[in-house]
Amino acid sequence: MKAIEQDVLQHLAAWIASDKRAWLCTIVSTIGSSPRPTGSLLACNGAGEQVGSLSGGCVEEDLLARLEAGELAVAGPQLIEYGVTAEENERLGLPCGGRLHVLVQALDGADREWLQDVNAAIENRLCIRRHVALATGATTLESTAEYRALEVDDHRLSQSFGPSQRMLLVGAGQLSQSLAELGLAMDYEVIVTDPRQRMLSQWEGPSVRLVDGMPDDAVRDLADDPHSVIVTLTHDPRIDDMALMEALESRAWYVGALGSARTTEKRLERLRALEVPAEALARLHAPVGIAIGSKTPIEIAISIMAELTQLRRARERVG
Repeated sequence: MKAIEQDVLQHLAAWIASDKRAWLCTIVSTIGSSPRPTGSLLACNGAGEQVGSLSGGCVEEDLLARLEAGELAVAGPQLIEYGVTAEENERLGLPCGGRLHVLVQALDGADREWLQDVNAAIENRLCIRRHVALATGATTLESTAEYRALEVDDHRLSQSFGPSQRMLLVGAGQLSQSLAELGLAMDYEVIVTDPRQRMLSQWEGPSVRLVDGMPDDAVRDLADDPHSVIVTLTHDPRIDDMALMEALESRAWYVGALGSARTTEKRLERLRALEVPAEALARLHAPVGIAIGSKTPIEIAISIMAELTQLRRARERVG
């Protein structure tokens, strides 16, 4: 599954390549409650096609109406504020007191190159940052080591783009099936690895990439980057420990392991005996997930996704 922003950028590139006029709309700031976070994207073209989302639908409809009325056919980016009055909030379905500032950028053939470069970077699992001059709409790109939060001032918008988050699940059991379902729904690219061929052959979860072979190889080959999370779920120390030894010293931003507090302590003892450095062990999230009293596979999967969401949003705020 593609990240929403990647889908938006790919559609923009295709429209521009077909000589269609297009517009890129970005939430650059919010005040109070908002239906979508800062940095959310919407792309639309002169034919009325749209990809992405800024709200529950009413803001998108308003932008398309402005487009049809010719209000967006001006040179240079436009900043549009939504939620100025209570009446407008009610009309647009915005939360009480919520405001959105949306930057609308008209694109044409001159934007083809930067769109191609951004999409190529994302395909190669790299981060890239665009800088837009608000006076002219001129766009420049900067390679970055990691995602950084959107920044905007009176002169320039700076926004990072990167690949979809990748979720590597070690173990193809029932919990992995539940977690894969939620991961896909939350826009992760999910990969399941298990050296036990019989487990992979019995997979009844969603359609995801299934990888056999040793788990440390899978970590090294598929999840050694700052856009990946790794979760071990087999309950078999021969498999989980092998994956964790590699994962804890990888560039993955989250490494979690299923198990009780007692199981976790035994696991840490084994990893220490295998000379895994203390700073690497400190990265381990175990027992994995937020403590919500979960018992069933779907409940445990929910607790894991809740922890991932909480940590991911925190990283974006400080980025």
